[in-house]
Amino acid sequence: MNPSQDSTTQGTSPASAVERAVHAALATVIDPELRRPITELGMVDTVEVSDDGQVRIVVLLTIAGCPLRGTITADCEAALSAVPGVTGVEVDLKVMTQAQRDALKEQLRGAGGQRGIPFNDPGSLTKVYAVASGKGGVGKSSVTVNLACALAAQGLRVGIVDADVYGFSVPALMGITQAPTRVDDMILPPVAYGVKVISIGMFVTGNQPVAWRGPMLHRALEQFLTDVYFGDLDALFLDLPPGTGDIAISVAQLLPQARILVVTTPQAAAADVAERAGAIATQTGQSVVGVVENMSYLEMPDGGRMELFGSGGGAVLAERLSATVGTDVPLLGQIPLDILLREGGDAGVPLVLGRPETPAALALLDIAGRLAAVPRGLSGKPLGLQPKLSSF
Repeated sequence: MNPSQDSTTQGTSPASAVERAVHAALATVIDPELRRPITELGMVDTVEVSDDGQVRIVVLLTIAGCPLRGTITADCEAALSAVPGVTGVEVDLKVMTQAQRDALKEQLRGAGGQRGIPFNDPGSLTKVYAVASGKGGVGKSSVTVNLACALAAQGLRVGIVDADVYGFSVPALMGITQAPTRVDDMILPPVAYGVKVISIGMFVTGNQPVAWRGPMLHRALEQFLTDVYFGDLDALFLDLPPGTGDIAISVAQLLPQARILVVTTPQAAAADVAERAGAIATQTGQSVVGVVENMSYLEMPDGGRMELFGSGGGAVLAERLSATVGTDVPLLGQIPLDILLREGGDAGVPLVLGRPETPAALALLDIAGRLAAVPRGLSGKPLGLQPKLSSF
């Protein structure tokens, strides 16, 4: 990558305090898609600071049609304008050459810019959650979005793959209208509320239906996992379609270490169907991290609870799955019915961010906290330790 150049600091003259502060300020500007400082990504081409405090910088965009060029410009102007001694800022935008893009991809992906599923690498510590349900309409996507945003609000690096190709809804639930950015064969996912998101809904026009058979579904999911650059994540959520069809099987093949998170309602019939979604772990070798019971009850003005969909389905499901898979499957939480949860989804503002004090949001935040407390797995990963041999 090209290091930043400063026409006023070349030669033997030491950089002034203002010039040093300008470079430090640029290091705080984060690329809105790659979520790393623009100075690290080789995006700062030149920096010029005049004697009267005028600053001119040239920033290299990854592509000519970068959708967030305005954001990058505004962030640079804000960071530099705050530097004492700076009297004016001019930001010029240019585009990386192919060689610079190749260098960027190699920096991000490793030597040769190789493709693959990074979450399967032996050194990956990303916790992958496949959010499943037996049937539709149980609020699986709303749970996925709110859990992801809750973890991101705690400072974790989080991504979502909307794997419900036929019934994609994650972009709308998060208020995302921006299309992904393509850098040659690398796709940069849009970011909302600190969460990187990819969905087939970002590649179709309007409300056009997706009518694909199994091989196409598998290829789409594989491309999301190989071509989309998520970076180093703490957690990746996959919002699966209901049931145990093609996508569930593809996830098991492409992400064998994914942990299944089952969403159900209290209704006995829903729990029966959801059991199948979790029991698939016995065939795929995956683990079940827990059960989330959604729409558990409706809080009444007098403090009582109305159990519109019955009660106990989540606890029964957790008990059955524990027996089926042979390990403890906990009931992670019960989320009450809340009209604000629906309204937040319609507005593209997740409840845990828009109204975190509500009972439903508190339940979701508690579940997210329990997921965050699960350590990133180290089983089977090299720790770089050598035994100390004593001499005889």
